[in-house]
Amino acid sequence: MFKIKLEERLLAISTAVLLVLMHVAAISKWFPIFSHAKGTAWNLIMKYFSISGYDPITYSMVSGWEPKYNVYRHPFLSFMVWPVSMLDNWLLDVTGLNLMQVLIAVPLFLCAFYAMIFLYRIFREVIGLNRSNSTVLAFMHFFCGHIMAASVAPDHFCISLFLLIFSIYIAGMKMKGGREFTIFQTIVLFAITAGVTLSNGIKTFIYALFTNGRRFFRIKYLLVAVILPCALIWGFARWEYRTWVLPREKAQHEAKMKKNSDKREKLFTAYMDTTQVKDSALARKAFDSLMTVKAKAKFKADHKQAWNKHTGKPMGNGEFMRWTDETTPRLETAVENLFGESIQLHSDYLLQDTLRSRPVIVSYSVVFCYVVEALIMLLLLAGVWFGRRSRFLWMVLSGFAFDIFLHLGLGFGINEVYIMACHWLFALPIATAFLLKKTENTRTGKWLTVLLALITLWLMAYNGTLFVKYFLN
Repeated sequence: MFKIKLEERLLAISTAVLLVLMHVAAISKWFPIFSHAKGTAWNLIMKYFSISGYDPITYSMVSGWEPKYNVYRHPFLSFMVWPVSMLDNWLLDVTGLNLMQVLIAVPLFLCAFYAMIFLYRIFREVIGLNRSNSTVLAFMHFFCGHIMAASVAPDHFCISLFLLIFSIYIAGMKMKGGREFTIFQTIVLFAITAGVTLSNGIKTFIYALFTNGRRFFRIKYLLVAVILPCALIWGFARWEYRTWVLPREKAQHEAKMKKNSDKREKLFTAYMDTTQVKDSALARKAFDSLMTVKAKAKFKADHKQAWNKHTGKPMGNGEFMRWTDETTPRLETAVENLFGESIQLHSDYLLQDTLRSRPVIVSYSVVFCYVVEALIMLLLLAGVWFGRRSRFLWMVLSGFAFDIFLHLGLGFGINEVYIMACHWLFALPIATAFLLKKTENTRTGKWLTVLLALITLWLMAYNGTLFVKYFLN
């Protein structure tokens, strides 16, 4: 399945060359600093690394392993990183250099490369497009802003991109052949996808539902392929939290409390040396009042910081509801970020982080960007219309709708929603493929191919220029 076919070789070589150049640019930006990192190097990595809102947790874990990913959202991800961390530590002993960036680039390269290959196969083998249209759509997706960024960012999004496209391809081929997901296949696919990101596992069940149809609801299938894996992965996440995370949180909390207590006593001693109040009880009361005033001032100052100001008000305080957002504006977010920044990077505040320096909403300085965005949305809608009878398309759109509900409905990650592009952006060219399929042998179809080729060239030139500008600056 992973063998490159004869007709895919030119596409594969082009993709490989582009990815190598992108990774060289990204690695070179921080290699002089990160190659000398020791241990987890968390403070060093956080000080210098910045690609939009992508977290460099993987760098830290490879450099010095300990479970740092949220265990409920990414149950297996920390353990997937462990072998790479062991290799990095060995190479550090041998070479004296921390090669975490190079080691992480390898799986990112493979995931982005095969995401391209399997997306092309979806167009060719599942939908039935010709080679030229399939190639154009595959590259249009590749050159989207946050597909390019995620391909080099040390986060889990590029891995999810490959797993989701691979799952969609498998489901599409099963539909085409009149086959179903077996219980074993569903369990394995769910464990891998949900192990990386829990929402991916939900999509695995969506794909299985559309592929198996009514047989998805058989008692045996529901119990063994759906309920049992969910229970096991939840139990594993709970064990992971109690074993690895909770002790560390308790230790950090106790250390913080002791540090604050020691600092407070030092301040009180310094206060007693300067105050004219000699009664200790009165002095302590005056000191406590002074500390309360300072705490309130710090609270106000913190709420003016980007990491606080750019985070909306959550809908609740539970384990998952605290990640929601009910105040960030939806319409502006959809235009500028969800369908904007995800596809076309903003030249202002280029790839900056909303928790540091980038405003949540940034407008394009070039009006043509809005024209391109509108054209892509129109092509999406036309594709949905012409493919409205396709069960495969509705499967893909159901996963897309799930992401829209998460981000625009619940507000999950809405302040930096563009970094989630790998989870859903492939739905746009897949839907557009149905428009091309319907008009493939007509004059309209030829003009649509030309239009898509021009959009792809624009994305390559526009996003490519900004990508190079950011990483080689």
